[in-house]
Amino acid sequence: MTTPADRYASFRGASPGGQPPQTPPLPGGPIPPDPPWEFASFRALYEFDFDGFQVAACGALGGGSGVLVAAPTGSGKTVVGEYAVHLALAQGRKCFYTTPIKALSNQKYADLVRRYDSRTVGLLTGDNSINSGAPVVVMTTEVLRNMLYTGSTALAGLGYVVLDEVHYLADASRGAVWEEVIIHLPESVRVVALSATVSNAEEFGEWLDQVRGGTAVIVDEHRPVPLWQHVLAGNRLYDLFTDDEHTRVNSELLRVAQRDTWVERKAPGRPPRGGKRPRRFPLTYRPDVIARLDASGLLPAITFIFSRAGCNAAVEQCLRAGLRLTTPEEAEAIQRTAERRTADIPRDDLAVLGYGEWLDGLRRGIAAHHAGMLPAFKEVVEELFAAGLVRAVFATETLALGINMPARTVVIEKLDKWNGETHANLTAGEYTQLTGRAGRRGIDVEGHAVVLWQPGMDPGAVAGLASTRTYPLNSSFRPSYNMAVNLTGWAGRDRASRLLESSFAQFQADRGVVGLTSQVRKNRRVMAELATAMTCEKGDFAEYAQIRRSLSEREGDLSRARATSRRAEAARSLSLLRPGDIIRVPGGRRAGLAVVLQPGLHSARGSDGGNGRQGHGGYQGHPGNGRAAGGHAADDRAFAGFAGPGPLVLTEGRQVKRLAVADFPAPAEVIDKIRIPGSFSPRSPQHRKDLAATMRNRLASHDLNGSKAARRPMRAADWERDPSGESAEDVAELRRRMRRHPCHDCPEREDHARYAERYMRLRRETEALERRVAGRSHVIARTFDRVCRVLERLSYLDGDTVTPDGQRLARLYSEFDLLAAECLRRGLWDGLSPAELAACVSALSFESRQADDAQPPRLPKGPVPEALAATIRTWGELDQLEKDNELSFLREPDLGFAWAAYRWARGARLEKVLDESPDLTPGDFVRSVKQLIDLLDQIASATPADPKAPSTPPAPSTPPAPSTPPAPSTASDALAPSASRSVAATARSAIDAMRRGVVAYSAVAD
Repeated sequence: MTTPADRYASFRGASPGGQPPQTPPLPGGPIPPDPPWEFASFRALYEFDFDGFQVAACGALGGGSGVLVAAPTGSGKTVVGEYAVHLALAQGRKCFYTTPIKALSNQKYADLVRRYDSRTVGLLTGDNSINSGAPVVVMTTEVLRNMLYTGSTALAGLGYVVLDEVHYLADASRGAVWEEVIIHLPESVRVVALSATVSNAEEFGEWLDQVRGGTAVIVDEHRPVPLWQHVLAGNRLYDLFTDDEHTRVNSELLRVAQRDTWVERKAPGRPPRGGKRPRRFPLTYRPDVIARLDASGLLPAITFIFSRAGCNAAVEQCLRAGLRLTTPEEAEAIQRTAERRTADIPRDDLAVLGYGEWLDGLRRGIAAHHAGMLPAFKEVVEELFAAGLVRAVFATETLALGINMPARTVVIEKLDKWNGETHANLTAGEYTQLTGRAGRRGIDVEGHAVVLWQPGMDPGAVAGLASTRTYPLNSSFRPSYNMAVNLTGWAGRDRASRLLESSFAQFQADRGVVGLTSQVRKNRRVMAELATAMTCEKGDFAEYAQIRRSLSEREGDLSRARATSRRAEAARSLSLLRPGDIIRVPGGRRAGLAVVLQPGLHSARGSDGGNGRQGHGGYQGHPGNGRAAGGHAADDRAFAGFAGPGPLVLTEGRQVKRLAVADFPAPAEVIDKIRIPGSFSPRSPQHRKDLAATMRNRLASHDLNGSKAARRPMRAADWERDPSGESAEDVAELRRRMRRHPCHDCPEREDHARYAERYMRLRRETEALERRVAGRSHVIARTFDRVCRVLERLSYLDGDTVTPDGQRLARLYSEFDLLAAECLRRGLWDGLSPAELAACVSALSFESRQADDAQPPRLPKGPVPEALAATIRTWGELDQLEKDNELSFLREPDLGFAWAAYRWARGARLEKVLDESPDLTPGDFVRSVKQLIDLLDQIASATPADPKAPSTPPAPSTPPAPSTPPAPSTASDALAPSASRSVAATARSAIDAMRRGVVAYSAVAD
C-alpha cells in the first residue's frame, strides 16, 4: 500500500522538471479556471473513489468559484479543502488552511506534512510557529484574522483560504472571527468553507456569494457510513426504528416505556409489608455496557458522559471490574507509544499527573478524554484510538467538536447535560454532532448510536432527536473594541460601518425583517375589522376601553407595589436577626416558633438597605466575585439591597430548616433570645432536642395564646395596607370616569369590550413587532457606533483617527481588550515582578468553571492585591460606561487563577501548585497557563519596545511616543515611558518563567 507522500511524489515525478504543472497567476487579479487534468491528477492521490458532492465541490473550485460544502461529520469534506491546497501549489500561490482549535490544526498539519513535506507546509497557532513562510500554512482562524488587521506581508500571493468547521461562527464567544475573515479577505482570494450539515446552508451560501462573489453551495445529507440507532435497556439492545426511513419507533421499546411508567405510578414509595416492589430496568453498569458492545462486535466505542469526573469514574469502574480489551502484544505497543509521546515531560510531573493509573487503563484498551486531562495524555489517547489499540473511550462532548476521532459505536449515557445554569435536554444539533462520530469510512460497513435507558425516557423524544439531522446556523457577530479600532484605522468610521453592515448577522436580521413587516400588515388589517366590530352607538368605545384598561393596570401596579414593599420589609427584618433569636415564622409551611442558628441574609455590597452588617455564615464579598451566595436566589431577586440565603433555624418541631423570604408575609417578630452552646451541632438529634426544650422553657412566661391572631399563621392578606391617598385618588377618579362614560350603560358593552380587548392586545403585539423591525434595521452599525462612542470618550479614537493608545488597543485581541489597555495606560502593572504581573494579568485570561464559587481567592502578598483591586475598580468604571452606552461586553475579572499563576511563575513544582489549587485539573492548569502566556505576549507586543520620553524627539526608526491619557484622566494615570518598557520586558520574563515542564510540551516538532 502506498502512502500519501509516495502518491504525491509519483505525481510530481510525472510532471516536467519534477514539479507540478503551474498555471501562471494573474498578479493581484482573479485566479483563472483550472484545466480538467488538474482534478484528475489530484484524484489520483487518493485510494478511494470520490463521492458526488466532493466531485461537484472540486469542480466548482477548479472553475474559479468559491465554495461552501455542508455535509455530515466524517463524510470527507476535507477532500475539498485539500484540493484547494493542491491548486495553490500547482499555481504557485499560497493556501492558508484554518481550523477553530489548536488540536485540529496540529492534526491537519501532520496530515499535510505526510502528503507533502515539512518544507512545503507550515503551522501557526498560539503554541507553535513552524515554517510560517511556507506556501501552505495551517493556522487557527484567529491567527489569520490578526494577519488581516496588521497587514501581514505573509498575505502576499495568497490564493486560497480554507475555513474548516466554519459553523463555529455561531459560537457566542469566538464566532465573530470567522465573519471578520470572510469580510476582510482580499477579493482575489477564493474561500473554501467547510461546514457540518446546517438547515440554512443556502442562506449562508447566499451571504457568501453577496460578500465574496461567486460561491457554489454544495449540500450533502447522505452519510457515507449508514447509522443505526439503538437503545440499551437492561442487557438488551433494542433498535430505535423498525424501518429504513427512520420514521416508525420500535413497538417493543414503546412497551418498555409503558411498563416503566406503570411501575413508577404503581410503587412510588416503599413496597407494602411483606411485598416486593415491581421491578424496573436497573441503571446500566458501565463495564457491562462495554462488555455487551464487545460481545456484539461494536467496539471501538466512544461513550459520551457530560462530566469530567464521570469519565474518570467510568475508567476506574472498568479497571475494578477487570475489563481488558487488548492482547499482551497490543498492551506492549500501547506502552511504547505512551512512553515515546511523554518522554519530554519531567518524571516528577508524570507521577503527579497520575501517569501510572492512566497507563494501566491504556494497556487494557480503556481511556478517558476530556478538557481536564493533560493535552499530551489526550493526544496519546487520540493516536491509540485511531490505531485501533484503545477500544473504549469515555469522553465529554468537547471531543465531538474538534479532532477527527471516529468510532464504530457512539454511546450516549444521558440525554441531558449541565449547561452551567441548569440541566438542559440535548438539542437535535448536539445529538447529531455526537452521533456523527459513529462509523469509520473505509473501515465500518455501518455505524451505531446507542442511548442508555433512563427512568422516564420517552422513545418518541429520542426518535425525534435521531431523525432531525440539521440545525440552523445563526450568526453571533458583534463589534468589539479591538475590532472597532482596527477597522477605523484601516478604513475609517464610515466605511467600517458599511463593512460591518455586510456581516452575516445583519444579513440574517434584514431577512427576518421581511417576515415581521408582513405580519405587521396582517395585524393592521385585523385591527381595522375589530375597530368596526366594537363601534358603539352611545359613544367612543375605544376611549371607554382605554379607561377600563388604565384602571386595571393601575390596580395591578398598586398590588405589586404593596407586595414588593412587604417583601423588602421582611428582608430587612431578616437581615437584623442574630443567632439565638427566637422568632415567630408568620406564614408558609414552616409557620410557628423557631430559634435562629445562622442569620444568613444580609445587606448586599454597595446598597443602603438594611443595617449594612453581614451576618455570621453569610456571603463574604471579595474583589472579583460580586455574586450572591447560594440559598433562595429567586426570593432575593424580588427586592434590591439584600443578598445571601435565608436564616437557618431550629423549629419547635426540632427540624433544622433554611427559611426563605416567602415564609415572611410580614416582618420577622423576635420574641426572645437564648444562648446557643458553642458545641451545638445541628446534625445531633440530642442537641436539637435540648435546644428546642430550652426555647420552650424560655417562652413559658410569654403569653403566646393571648389572641386568635397570635395563634394562627399570618397570611399575606393580613398585612395589606390601604394605598396612599394619592394612589387611592387615582383609582377612584378612573372608576368615576368609567361610570360616567356613555358607553358604560350600553347593553352590548361586554361584547364590545371583548372586541376592544382583542384590538388592544393586537395593537400591543403590532407595536412590539414594529419595535423589533426598527431594532433589527442597521443593528450592527448602531452597535458599532456605541462602541466608538465609548472609545472616543476614553480617547482611543478621535473621529477617524486612532490615537497612540488606540494603536495599543488594536494589538490586544483578548476578551478583556479594553480593560487590558486601560490597565496599561493607568500604569496599574508598573513595577511588578514577572510572577506578580502573571498573577494580575491572569484575572483577564481566566474564567472559573465554578461560576457560583463565593470563596475568596488566595492572593500573593505584596503589591498584587492592590493592583487587582485597582483592576476591579477600573472594570467597574468601564462597566458603568458600557451601561451608559447600552453595551455589555466586559465580564467581571476572575481572580481564581492568580495564586496558581504566581506560584508557577515563581518556579514552584507542578505537584505543589496543583495541591494548593485543588479545583484545578492538570488540563485546566495547562490550558489556563497557555491562555495567560498568550495574553502576556499580546501585552508585550502592544507595549512600545523602546519608547522615548516626550521631551526627546524620536529617531526616525523609533515608534511614536505614547499619547497622553484621555480626559478626564489625571496625569498620574499616564503610562510613563520607562514603565511601558518595564511592563513589556516583565511580560516576556513572565512568559519565559512559565513556559516550562508540562506547559512547554508540544505535540508538534519542527
